[in-house]
Amino acid sequence: MILKTLNIDKNWTLFLDRDGVINKKLHNDYVKHWIEFEFIEGTLQALKTVNSIFGKIVVVTNQQGIGKGIYRTEDLEIIHKNMLYEIHYFGGRIDGVYFSPHLAAQNHNTRKPNIGMALHAQKNYPEINFTKSIIVGDSISDMEFGRNAGMKTVFISDENRNDERIDFNFKSLLEFSEALSC
Repeated sequence: MILKTLNIDKNWTLFLDRDGVINKKLHNDYVKHWIEFEFIEGTLQALKTVNSIFGKIVVVTNQQGIGKGIYRTEDLEIIHKNMLYEIHYFGGRIDGVYFSPHLAAQNHNTRKPNIGMALHAQKNYPEINFTKSIIVGDSISDMEFGRNAGMKTVFISDENRNDERIDFNFKSLLEFSEALSC
């Protein structure tokens, strides 16, 4: 597997998008409450696997529903607290969760594809080296975020996508984690 050529070890950081990678996306809606949050099948196992491979694991997520007034920062913090509890309970780990509450139209530096969230993570964890980092996401803005920061990119989708911004295609975080542990 080509992933092996990267020589991924504890010096590497895994950046993860949330919706569509960790939890199921809601069609034309936002996850506003914990009761609406549903882990994608195999994600908890995948997070347990990557826990033993990467030195840091960070979630970076655009959450413009806050900017639209659909839910509050406090609601998102409860979702993330519960998400982290479940991940830890099943043997996984997330070292940090970063979110951008800004509207897409604002083009804020923290909103992907801009790299503000990656820079915040690096400020909190100075050992993060973007050339030894991978972003796993399900949107082209995630891939652009990775490219803008100098990371390797992993696109999660049911179909292989041929795009210069994508380094690797996988159907799920679980499939990605299995490829790493082979």
